[in-house]
Amino acid sequence: KDDLKPHVAELLELKAQLDPSSVAPKKKKQQQPKKKKQNQQQNQKPTNDDAESDYITPRAENYSRWYNDIIRVCDLADDSPVRGCMVIKPWGMSLWDSIKNDLDARIKEHGAENAYFPLLIPKSFLEKEAEHVDGFAKECAVVTHHRLTADPSGEQGLIADPEAELEDPLIIRPTSETMIWHMFKKWIVSHRDLPLKMNQWANVMRWEMRTRPFLRTSEFLWQEGHTAHATYEGALEDSKDMLTQYADMCEKLLAIPVVKGAKSPSERFAGAEETFTIEALMQNGWALQSGTSHFLGQSFGKAFDVTFQDKDGKQQDVWGTSWGVSTRLLGALIMTHSDDAGLVLPPRVAPVQVVVVPIPPKKNDEEGKVALNDALDNLVADLKSKGLKVKVDDRDYVRNGAKYFEWERKGVPLRIELGPRDLKGGVCVFKYRVGSEGKETVNLDEVGAKAAEGLDNLQQYLLDSAKERLAGNINMMATYEQLRDALEADEASEYDGPGLYLVPWKCDAENEDKIKEECKATIRCYPTDVNEAGMWEGKKCFYSGEDATHMALFGRAF
Repeated sequence: KDDLKPHVAELLELKAQLDPSSVAPKKKKQQQPKKKKQNQQQNQKPTNDDAESDYITPRAENYSRWYNDIIRVCDLADDSPVRGCMVIKPWGMSLWDSIKNDLDARIKEHGAENAYFPLLIPKSFLEKEAEHVDGFAKECAVVTHHRLTADPSGEQGLIADPEAELEDPLIIRPTSETMIWHMFKKWIVSHRDLPLKMNQWANVMRWEMRTRPFLRTSEFLWQEGHTAHATYEGALEDSKDMLTQYADMCEKLLAIPVVKGAKSPSERFAGAEETFTIEALMQNGWALQSGTSHFLGQSFGKAFDVTFQDKDGKQQDVWGTSWGVSTRLLGALIMTHSDDAGLVLPPRVAPVQVVVVPIPPKKNDEEGKVALNDALDNLVADLKSKGLKVKVDDRDYVRNGAKYFEWERKGVPLRIELGPRDLKGGVCVFKYRVGSEGKETVNLDEVGAKAAEGLDNLQQYLLDSAKERLAGNINMMATYEQLRDALEADEASEYDGPGLYLVPWKCDAENEDKIKEECKATIRCYPTDVNEAGMWEGKKCFYSGEDATHMALFGRAF
């Protein structure tokens, strides 16, 4: 053995000269155990804010972080390189598409037609309506030049070309009232042209300093409806009718109950005579404004000189409305139903309502494979015949347990498992995301009917649970001291907070500002039902002690 050592050394030396990499010292195998340890800790609490972690912070620990974790882990959206903007990923976009499809049909039934208006609005347009420009001035992104050029000094790379400055700077639309009313002036001549109802699906830009995905971003998606009417009554009715459509959509599609009401004067849309709102309650006790409809009166008609000739041949000013909902509804959807395990989706809005996970037979069982594929085809056809959205997850490179975990996190309402043993018994296995305990065995010839029935029950279960939470978190007739003490320390990160407060109130913008300064609470709305019933009559304002003019719903809000 010792005699061979010199020869071995000589051979190694020659090999090193021919291929130095072949004798490079081997890397120590220290990374493998570390990787294994990482895998073991994958679902444990991370020690730092790791964007790649699949850990979901429990709601009770930090509700705000839980919300952000849900968005990241459930593949709804991602950060963008542009500050304050987000990238909506396919799963999140498919949820918005479900809302868009449902609402678009309602908007058309309401009598509005889809159109598209420019993204860029001349600054001079905004200046025509004083309240409107004051309301949006601080949020506007402004285009001042129409081209770039190389910096002559070479210090800054590209710069705005000084010779390409615009005479009238352009605003990236924060909303489209001014542009649309400019066009209405061209299109409206006679009473026969009214009512005129337009809707557009678009993006808007409102520069935000503090952003939250879906809830408040600089750029977001929405629909905005704009209508013109011959009479006060026609415009007011239109704004109220559209709010009813929004509330109905939230309840029936998203399983989110809302409070309908009017905003206080200081909370109205800039330039509106009345703003009507739907307010939803999130699981942490905070409110979320989920849709608004504005009665504009004649302000925009007069600002843009929009008139019409009535039946008597006289020129009259036009009455107007505008109304809209946005991708903020996705934030409401997440925070109303989801849990510590991930997203929970009401079946009617879910991009996939049923995921089917086949359990393959043994590798050499060709006959079993054919039988399973035939059974799968029949099962999927049965589900689709009931109008259900179905996905078969037959990925052979992912374990079944990992598939179950993935689809539960993404909120798919129903999982169906089908394997050789199930097939022999003529059954399959149902597992609902929430609403029922354990698994359920279902005969293969009853799959479609059972799934449709079960998903309807799940939709109702989620709505009933949200209604119960809303009713149980509206505090009635509290004193101001009780409200202040409960809300001044209430933060968005706190789970299961004190909720909302329905109290008698004398409308007073100065007192409203004082309350906001003292405990950050705002008037979410004057709820329609209790105010129309006169519940405020004979009561004293909970803050000033003077005669009440409304019942007001106070609370913290996103």
